[in-house]
Amino acid sequence: MENSTRGTLLLIFLTISTSLATITSPWMPMDGNNPTNSYCLSWRLAIETNNVRAWRIVPLQCMRYVEVYMLAGQYDRDVQLIVEHINVYLNEIVLPGDGMDAWILDVDDTCFSNVFYYRLKRYGCDPYDPTGFRTWAMKGGSPAIQPVLELFNNLIETGFKVFLVTGRDEETLREATEENLNDQGFTGYERLIMRTVENKKQSAATYKTTIRKQLMEEGYRIWGNVGDQWSDLQGEYTGNRTFKIPNPMYFVP
Repeated sequence: MENSTRGTLLLIFLTISTSLATITSPWMPMDGNNPTNSYCLSWRLAIETNNVRAWRIVPLQCMRYVEVYMLAGQYDRDVQLIVEHINVYLNEIVLPGDGMDAWILDVDDTCFSNVFYYRLKRYGCDPYDPTGFRTWAMKGGSPAIQPVLELFNNLIETGFKVFLVTGRDEETLREATEENLNDQGFTGYERLIMRTVENKKQSAATYKTTIRKQLMEEGYRIWGNVGDQWSDLQGEYTGNRTFKIPNPMYFVP
């Protein structure tokens, strides 16, 4: 009888242990003691600091790591911290009140997230698929990144003219992008600026520099610039401060 009881208890213990392992396994890729995860952590740091450039795909061994980073809470906490520091900067600004104070926000994976699309692309382990992304964007189903939406509303209420500058194609994606932004609460912005035929062949960095230059020539003062790509923030006329949202899923030159 005693042996039977011990056997039953052992079976229960093993069952519970297996269940806990299953529950906690999504967190394991963030464990720096695992050699693969340690490499992926270092790789993510390198791309976020722009020490690794022009990378085409996420290393295959890092797919699970990126998935966990994006979906298990760390990405959300990172974005929240960045927005908190933007708000500290905002509180230091005294606007002249002439209506010419501008703030620039990128759209994709800055205002709203495309993580559900990239889940189908193995979180960036597959090469960029322009046709597939255009099909996704036409659906207009990208959810807002909540801390950035809160920042957006704060900027509007404070008196900034918010310009949304995106590499999306004007001709094919304007209507879907406007509807997606509106559905997710991004209303009241000054202008949504998209790629046209004239700047279609420019790199992202050159295109966005051109747009910022035009805004400053119109008399706007660019106080802040937020994007998920270094190409959103590099070049000339970047504004008084730049802030990068993390994105380990793709690189835009």
